[in-house]
Amino acid sequence: MNKEINQILDWTPNAKLAAMPTVTSDDHRYGMRHFAVGVTIISASDGENKAGLTATAVCSVTADPPRLVVFVNKDVAASEIILNSGALCVNILASEQEEIAKVFAGMNKEVHGEARFEYGQWRELVTGAPSLDGTLANFDCRVIKVFDESTHHAFLCEVMATCERDDGEALIYLNGAFRSVPQ
Repeated sequence: MNKEINQILDWTPNAKLAAMPTVTSDDHRYGMRHFAVGVTIISASDGENKAGLTATAVCSVTADPPRLVVFVNKDVAASEIILNSGALCVNILASEQEEIAKVFAGMNKEVHGEARFEYGQWRELVTGAPSLDGTLANFDCRVIKVFDESTHHAFLCEVMATCERDDGEALIYLNGAFRSVPQ
């Protein structure tokens, strides 16, 4: 199998900088608390099982072709289901979906596993990954590459289908709390 690497192989890091220590994990986390980010639920199904998680580590890569990168902790059930199915859905939450965000973030200790999908209305678009109704947008994706990045998998995805609405406030996460941002 041909495993093409999209990496500039003849580039080398600055030697002086490479020898210097990084900040601590705590310093990094504290600084990132000030970075306001949109809240998503990443959902997946391998036909038998489904899983999801609240995530903020999602980024558009290119519009042509339409690609996103989604970072998922290797220790959560969704990571294995995404690897098995080769698909995921990025559900960009509206402000009125804060309760669902908390459920999928594990903040509601009474709800676990697939019971999380009892919150909200779910359907499938193209890939078979669950898609949450009422979000600001859904990106139903096929995974085209997986990168092993320390504690996380970085899933490079191509967007197969989208849904969106033209109203509503965005749900963001800032300084350890959910907040709303009007359009």
